[in-house]
Amino acid sequence: MQTKLDKLNNIREFGMEAYPEKTKRSMTNAEALAKFEELNEKEITLVGRVRSFRPMGGSTFAHIEDESGKIQLFLNKNNIDEAKYKLFSKNVELGDFVQVTGKIFKTKQEEKTIEVHDWQMLSKNMRPIPTEHFGIKDEEELLRKRYLDLLANPETRELFRKKNVFWQTIRQSLVAEGFLEVQTPVLEHIPGGADAEPFVTHHNALDQDFFMRISLELPLKRLLVGGFERVFEIGRVFRNEGIDREHLQEFDHMEFYWAYSDMEKGMKFAEKLYKEIALNVLGGYEHENDGEKINWNVDFPVVDYFTEFEKETGINLSSEITVEELKKKADELGIKYEAGYSLGRMIDTIYKKTVRQKLIQPCFLVGHPLEISPLAKTDPQNSKKVLRFQVVAGRSELCNAFGELNDPIEQKKRFEQQMKMREAGDTEAQMFDEDFVEALEIGLPPAFGFGMSERVFSFLMNRSIRETVIFPPMKTK
Repeated sequence: MQTKLDKLNNIREFGMEAYPEKTKRSMTNAEALAKFEELNEKEITLVGRVRSFRPMGGSTFAHIEDESGKIQLFLNKNNIDEAKYKLFSKNVELGDFVQVTGKIFKTKQEEKTIEVHDWQMLSKNMRPIPTEHFGIKDEEELLRKRYLDLLANPETRELFRKKNVFWQTIRQSLVAEGFLEVQTPVLEHIPGGADAEPFVTHHNALDQDFFMRISLELPLKRLLVGGFERVFEIGRVFRNEGIDREHLQEFDHMEFYWAYSDMEKGMKFAEKLYKEIALNVLGGYEHENDGEKINWNVDFPVVDYFTEFEKETGINLSSEITVEELKKKADELGIKYEAGYSLGRMIDTIYKKTVRQKLIQPCFLVGHPLEISPLAKTDPQNSKKVLRFQVVAGRSELCNAFGELNDPIEQKKRFEQQMKMREAGDTEAQMFDEDFVEALEIGLPPAFGFGMSERVFSFLMNRSIRETVIFPPMKTK
């Protein structure tokens, strides 16, 4: 640090600003390399961070890097002011941002290089940076100081470029179908739309506690009540739950609601959307996830929840079953559960350890139990089921989609059942949202709803979700 301070002082004593306001960049490094022939003998100005530095007596070679790529610099004391050459060779180092002006040429090794005639410090680096060769091995440190990860690992920068493609594909697909993008509140009086424990914060001006949203669902459905027919939102949601490969406390989520649509139309749209995402993000339809080869370029088969559950457990969910029966079966199968689990929680726990483990290639899992779907319309063919599907692949649930419940009397009853679960100790059960019930009483048209999160992107990348969040929440040291 002291050496760097000394070099900073040398630059300032020379009369050069170490952190100037303006730059005179002509083009990016990539543009300079691409336009090599037409730039012959023309003076250009480039900028970037110094990534290599090799002083050789009266000459110095270096590489600078901007977002577009690297280019080699060549400085010779005969082609630049000698004092400026000495200042560069003795005080510039890895990590500095510099501006260079000169002409581009090819070295004997055929490397396109800029012969520097003048230079300017843009930002003096004051801490050692990880080298591209050795980098940082501590994954926790890389996530905590993501800027170092981005600096040292070009593949990390590429990961987040692909993530942009992921969200833009979704946004463009929805806009092309006539959906209106909207923004709804992050702070809510009553959190709803998902089974998750919320974060609580205090609003000083209103002197009230608010919950940070766990879903986008209920505000978006209110917009359908108000007359919009196709709406969507891409935004951050917050769930105060554990961290694992697929779960994080804050993440980007998308939901859309489509009035006068239904499950059949929704499944067609969803399959098309997933294929577009895979093609745009991956450049193809196949990838690996957790040791399995996944292929999205197939017709997604439909898998019935109740049928597969009975195959795996011998339990018919259409019959009258009890929590005790399910706990007994879980014990037989060696599946852990908590003593206070409700009927729905037990079904869901067993499903995740049995049925879901067999679902590798993309499919539609349909017909979920009523007990785990408090916002979905009941299946008219089976009152124990709801109109719901999930896209499942590689043992992961990659969306939730519903024929939306629009009967206010039934919705009120479902909320009351959820509140009983909360009173029994289930902190993830949904709260009673009286205003939402009132909105349903005004009238919600038949509608299809769909939600997916950035879990889909992490699945495509075969990484944990926190690796695919630029700045994931981390425990401080």
